[in-house]
Amino acid sequence: MSIVQPPITDAVPTHATPLQARARLPNFCNLGIMLRLLVIINLLCIAAAVLRTDQLREVWRQFLIISAVAQPVIIVSLLLGCALRRVLAKLNYSLAVAFLLVIEALVALLFWWWLELISPFDQPIQLWQYAFFFVFATGVALLYFDLRARALSPALTEARLQALQARIRPHFLFNSMNAVLSLIRAEPRRAERMLEDMSELFRVLMADNRKLTPLADELMLCRRYLEIEQIRLGDRLVVNWQVDAMPVDALVPPLILQPLVENAVYHGIEPRDSPGELRIVIEPKGNQVVIRLTNPFRPGSTNVSGNRMAIANIKERLQLHFDAEASLKADIIKDQYIVTIAMPNINREP
Repeated sequence: MSIVQPPITDAVPTHATPLQARARLPNFCNLGIMLRLLVIINLLCIAAAVLRTDQLREVWRQFLIISAVAQPVIIVSLLLGCALRRVLAKLNYSLAVAFLLVIEALVALLFWWWLELISPFDQPIQLWQYAFFFVFATGVALLYFDLRARALSPALTEARLQALQARIRPHFLFNSMNAVLSLIRAEPRRAERMLEDMSELFRVLMADNRKLTPLADELMLCRRYLEIEQIRLGDRLVVNWQVDAMPVDALVPPLILQPLVENAVYHGIEPRDSPGELRIVIEPKGNQVVIRLTNPFRPGSTNVSGNRMAIANIKERLQLHFDAEASLKADIIKDQYIVTIAMPNINREP
């Protein structure tokens, strides 16, 4: 195997602070979360408008009235939620929800007092109606995000199980152990290194994968995996690393790159008789980190479903951690299979 890669250093970035197991509280600084909250609140405004009148032609007018007095509270609430996110992260879920409801009630009372001073409406909204609406809307929004997190959280466990199942594929273990046996006498230190790589793979796969991890650690895991495949595939595997500009302290979901690298080797390189290049590009682009993985593609391949499963799982985990601020797409261009991931470039827990 021919590998073009930068030197591996022993420096390890500091680890990320824990992310909540199911990300039950939304990240109010996330643009996707903001958009979802605005949609939820405005839908509730429409429902309130329908309840306030029995004439269909008055619904639109009532919606404009309610929306006009609701939008300032929504904006201030989002700003406060973003500013207080680190305080909320230190609380348990029930206490954090209670804290948010109290904050929302106080903000609503403040704006109701201000509205009473300047309101031009001939049908002023009562205090209890105003406060109840925003407390109720906050509860509905938090319930939605909790249910959404519960729906997406199995992707975290599924990612580990899928990767673990791939690790224990009979041909992978059989060939890897045969490679170790072939090296024990001739190159004992290399054989020892291979066993260490396999041990590290199992350690990471069995670890708690609910925390964001430094990108440098994810890259190191990929290198360990490729070192094992190097012995198996020899010159058939050519790895081209383009990671000089990589932000090493960026935080990413664990096992976001290694399963794609494995699929690239298994589906794109291993079936070939001639050398095939696996190209891994990681670079910053604006306020995002872009990862692009390219491997050979055979038209009519029956192994595409494996890639689709890995990609679907990674999409779910990106959505869980970063919502609409992250994306993943897979393209087939001529005889190349290209996977591109874009995610926020953050170096501490959002």
